[in-house]
Amino acid sequence: MRVPLSWLREYVDLPATETGRDVQAKLVDGGLEVETVEQLGQGLKGPLVVGKVLTIEELEGFKKPIRFCTVDVGQANGTGEPQEIVCGARNFAVGDKVVVVLPGAVLPGDFAIAARKTYGRTSHGMICSSDELGMGPDTTGGIIVLPPEHEVGTDAIALLELVDEVLDIAVTANRGDCLSMRGVARETAIAYGLPLRDPALLDVPAPNSYGYPVKVADPIGCDRFTARTVTGLDPEARSPIWLQRRLQKAGMRPISLAVDITNYVMIELGQPLHAYDRTLVDGPIGVRRAEPGELLTTLDGTKRKLDAADLVITDNRGPIGLAGVMGGANTEIADSVTDPETGEVKGTTEVVIEAAHFDAVAIARTARRHKLTSEASKRFERGVDPQAASAAAQRTVDLLVLLAGGTAEAGVTEIVSPSAPRTISMRADHPDRVAGIEYGRETVVRRLQEVGCDAYGQDELVVTVPSWRPDLTEPNDLAEEVIRLEGYANLPSTLPKPPAGRGLTERQRLHRRVGRALAGAGFTEAPSYPFVAESVFDQLGLDKDDANRSVVKLVNPLSDEEPALRTTLLPGLLATLRRNVGRGSHDLALFETGLVFHPSANPGVAARLPVDRRPTDDEIAALNAVLPVQPRHVGAVIAGAREQAGWWGKGRPADWADAIEAARTVAREAGLELAVEQGQYGPWHPGRCAELYVFVEGVKTLAGYAGELHPRVVKAFGLPARSCAMELDLDVIERAGEGAVQAPSISTFPVATQDVALVVDAQVPAAAVENALSAGAGELLESIRLFDVYSGEQVGEGKKSLAYALRFRAADRTLTVEEATAARDAAVARAAEATGAVLRGA
Repeated sequence: MRVPLSWLREYVDLPATETGRDVQAKLVDGGLEVETVEQLGQGLKGPLVVGKVLTIEELEGFKKPIRFCTVDVGQANGTGEPQEIVCGARNFAVGDKVVVVLPGAVLPGDFAIAARKTYGRTSHGMICSSDELGMGPDTTGGIIVLPPEHEVGTDAIALLELVDEVLDIAVTANRGDCLSMRGVARETAIAYGLPLRDPALLDVPAPNSYGYPVKVADPIGCDRFTARTVTGLDPEARSPIWLQRRLQKAGMRPISLAVDITNYVMIELGQPLHAYDRTLVDGPIGVRRAEPGELLTTLDGTKRKLDAADLVITDNRGPIGLAGVMGGANTEIADSVTDPETGEVKGTTEVVIEAAHFDAVAIARTARRHKLTSEASKRFERGVDPQAASAAAQRTVDLLVLLAGGTAEAGVTEIVSPSAPRTISMRADHPDRVAGIEYGRETVVRRLQEVGCDAYGQDELVVTVPSWRPDLTEPNDLAEEVIRLEGYANLPSTLPKPPAGRGLTERQRLHRRVGRALAGAGFTEAPSYPFVAESVFDQLGLDKDDANRSVVKLVNPLSDEEPALRTTLLPGLLATLRRNVGRGSHDLALFETGLVFHPSANPGVAARLPVDRRPTDDEIAALNAVLPVQPRHVGAVIAGAREQAGWWGKGRPADWADAIEAARTVAREAGLELAVEQGQYGPWHPGRCAELYVFVEGVKTLAGYAGELHPRVVKAFGLPARSCAMELDLDVIERAGEGAVQAPSISTFPVATQDVALVVDAQVPAAAVENALSAGAGELLESIRLFDVYSGEQVGEGKKSLAYALRFRAADRTLTVEEATAARDAAVARAAEATGAVLRGA
């Protein structure tokens, strides 16, 4: 909503020293979002005057038409002689009054005007268009041609109201009253504590039986319809400059006098209106729902097929307008046309004015159904004051009589559905309890009265809501009005005091630790949408009977191509990896934690929970029973270089071991060590896939997979070769953990290191040997690390040598060589028993 400050001053006597910025600050404090204050005419400097075109000479020999004009500007040039000006526009003629800027002036945009030679002549100034003066929307597309009554030499800056301030307000959906000068003026008056001159307080004649006939067949969709008729309009009458300028400052384009007046009144009072050419209306005006298949050509020239839910305005022929959205072309106000033979000016001379109140939901749905948003629909769907319809119709009639020389017919049609004023009961101290500050009853009542409410009672107030505030429906709405008018800035700042012992759960802390650990390991978090297409499971290479193919489908998906909820994090991660590679990032390590969804064991339809009370435990349990199973997973993908090359070395590409290490990083945050075994599963390369196990209450449980992706998956997703991935079930990891991770104790005694090389069959996993060594070494073992793998003639065909570094340390003493050796021997014996390992060289 654009609000010119000069217009606003008509309704509120603001101090002369108040600027647009001052008003902006006041309105923002009162809860209105004033985004900008536009300074119209900033930097504009005269002389800028009214001139009369005396002569026009057409200059030949140029690529475009050029005219050399002499213009009478009176004494504005200091000599009284005609001003010689070169101009390329062609929408004016000899005798027309135009706007002339003279040398020495400065136009908006720091455009200085000086005499200059052009097209072989010297131009002493410029004949101006609306664009050059920054006047806003215009229909002429050329030079401003003024009405003939303006005197030559008149200051055009004042005449055209070029200097002003315009507040641009972002009106929220609940404040439809502020889509009008009346509503913004009311807020301004309250903010300054000044009286309001309400433009809707007009003397309106009572309805009678001889007004234009109207039939309302849908009183719910249209609860008020006012019709007035004006005849004898002068088809040659044009909108005066002040009216055009106010529309332009408000962001609207002047069209014709009758249309401009309806737009002006809509901006002034917030009531959308429509003017019909009475000679084109066939019979009574009706309001009803459209019949399926009916057609209507709207004012924008589009033929629209109507829906049965559309509310339409009709005559005997059928629809003549989309109610509250846009009128029809078949009753449009006609532009004036001059008969070339007789010189007679023809146009609309009789109009029927419609001022109605329509159902907000019906108008909003119609506007969206037809993708047709108008100034009228924006106001109706946010809430229009139904009591303002008759005043708006009267204001329109008055302006048509004043500016177009019309005659108002005595007939007044007003159809109103009975309704009672809305009342709300509220405790007088309710705003105090909401804000946490004591206002007192007197302040509460005074503030409610300022917004137009009537409040009665002592401890319990009965508040009658004004017709222009349909958003006030409950006590909290009234409390908000009191609080915002008293000032949000005046609310005390108090920190909440949470009860001791509460905070994040252990589950939540684990999830945060996992994210921090992966980020510390060089991974970047990349959340993705949980929606997938079922075809993605073919790309992942899942078996036909794989449990992850059983999905939960959405009834109303965001995209019909992705109607299912994910059962694995890999599709989103792989798509993110592909997108980043396509944008030039090649060395990537991404991770995501999030829910996956599996169908419930008891599928059914969830019951709709009540909103007027807390659901019972049984109702909540019944809802949870039909919800999908939603475990939380963590996934990661790696591609490109894991270690960059540089002066320090050649670097290293990411491989399957990095994916397994990422999984181990996650498990360590729960105080676990994963059991790693060779496996085979859908997306992963069959020879480079690890199954990851944990023990949950002593039972070996699969927690996820890690390794290099299958070449077919890499090709299907368009990924770099040898891309790797891992995915773990965080819920399983949590169940396997033992609560909060205990910090390790730090021993001050030295470490004893023992190296051991074991020969095993080539197919024995190194992880199995490592697990056996760890189990056999006992409590003295601090860490174990595989540092060499060898296969060749020295160990025999089908064999491999695995070399481990074992670190032993005691918390209370320095270990002897014998103790360290005994622990090493026990570890080797356990490895020999479990895997058939033999000491190399033994």
